[in-house]
Amino acid sequence: MTRIDAKFAELSKAGKKAFVSYVMAGDPDFDTSLEIVRGLPGAGVDIIELGLPFTDPMADGPTIQLAGQRALETGMTLQRTLDLARAFREGDQTTPIVLMGYYNPIYSRGVDDFLRAAKEAGIDGLIVVDLPPEEDSELCLPAQAAGLNFIRLATPTTDDKRLPRVLQNTSGFVYYVSITGITGAAEADAVDVAPEVARIKKQGGLPVVVGFGVNTPEKSRAIASVADGVVVGSAIVGKIAAGDSVADVLAFVKTLSDGAHSV
Repeated sequence: MTRIDAKFAELSKAGKKAFVSYVMAGDPDFDTSLEIVRGLPGAGVDIIELGLPFTDPMADGPTIQLAGQRALETGMTLQRTLDLARAFREGDQTTPIVLMGYYNPIYSRGVDDFLRAAKEAGIDGLIVVDLPPEEDSELCLPAQAAGLNFIRLATPTTDDKRLPRVLQNTSGFVYYVSITGITGAAEADAVDVAPEVARIKKQGGLPVVVGFGVNTPEKSRAIASVADGVVVGSAIVGKIAAGDSVADVLAFVKTLSDGAHSV
């Protein structure tokens, strides 16, 4: 059982929904990013989604793209991202960390070497958005063999014919992308999301967490009411981009987590 599996079991027993926060590793710089990440559990975050900076993040909108650029400009790399996770683990051995990014940096590092390093750094799961199920032998299956969850995305265009293939080797949870398009481009609608979550759970049985288009405490609560959890990314990253203090960023995160946990 990974930390992700344990967290969902704990939340289910308590009758609570999961709140997942996304931040870009190294944004706006390594030390500030680490301070924010260390503060997330205290702000009510159940699972940390840690962005891996990349030069061509095709699924991400301007807010996340700019965060990646800022991180890269301050010297963030795959290794530095793992260093940040390792530093976080010095004070927290329970909060799950999901590394979200693209395959190129991992491929360049070498899959086996990357998986060893990620496991040692305290990473619990991977979301690699540009590796479809047809490429499971590249990273998904080796990651699961190494004890890491491989979390797949389902979208509004994932029909009943495609869904079983998407779910086949998914573990930890399913990340449902609530909108068509890039991150931060539109708002999620609980009315539209609810039947999709039910459809995915019926086929897969895994927890379904909904992200993209959640940006307020009210929206966090509404989406959590129809799913097993909610992810907020661009809204948090936007606060960091605006130069808000670490305390103000974490206070904002707390309002979002309170929304999800109030269900």
